[in-house]
Amino acid sequence: MQPVQSALTPAQLTGLDDSHLQTLADGHRLRPAVIDAFTALRQDAAMAGFELAIASSYRSFERQLAIWNGKARGLRELRDDAGALLRVDELTADQRLLAILRFSAIPGTSRHHWGTDIDVFDAAAVHAGYRVQLTPAEVADDGLFAPLHAWLDRQMAAGHSHGFFRPYREDRGGIAPERWHLSYAPLAVQCAANCSDAVFRAAWASAEDRGGLELREEIEAMWPSILSRYITVPAGWAASGRG
Repeated sequence: MQPVQSALTPAQLTGLDDSHLQTLADGHRLRPAVIDAFTALRQDAAMAGFELAIASSYRSFERQLAIWNGKARGLRELRDDAGALLRVDELTADQRLLAILRFSAIPGTSRHHWGTDIDVFDAAAVHAGYRVQLTPAEVADDGLFAPLHAWLDRQMAAGHSHGFFRPYREDRGGIAPERWHLSYAPLAVQCAANCSDAVFRAAWASAEDRGGLELREEIEAMWPSILSRYITVPAGWAASGRG
């Protein structure tokens, strides 16, 4: 049985402090209890013929800010649901904001800040030279990683996923579904409950010393809708693999 974990501070919740993390041999960083749970899930996966690997784990506020601002400024690729490239200079500020939110979290609001969430793939299914992209095609029913995710679905449904579930398994008109994204529910639920407007806004204020947060005015204007559509995960998400 895992010991009770203390609640994260506002700085830890928003990726401004990483003192709650430990580092795995491959360099990925997670909370200790999450490492234990992932190790157990990886062992089960190996027995089923998969090599469960992490593509992304903890992400700092600064890293998320670089991703966000890069997309807002047209320095990073921005794509629609069909995978087509979007031209930032042809979008209004509001359109840019919603296009980015579809696939990327506002700095400070990402679940990857908590050290509880991971993006996974089957390393045994990857041939030499292949670059994992974390796209819908890879995890579709006929995709490269479909067998792994079908197995994960069964483990979750049976209550054998060691606390990992999919927070973004359904398209609710906000963030795009991410079948590869697993969240360690015993701690993630607590983290989500401790996030608030004040916590997020304090993190955004800190961005002023890092070049500022692009589209902040638009974020503020649309905040209630953004919070419900792109950040808040419905109750019951930690119950099954695919709904």
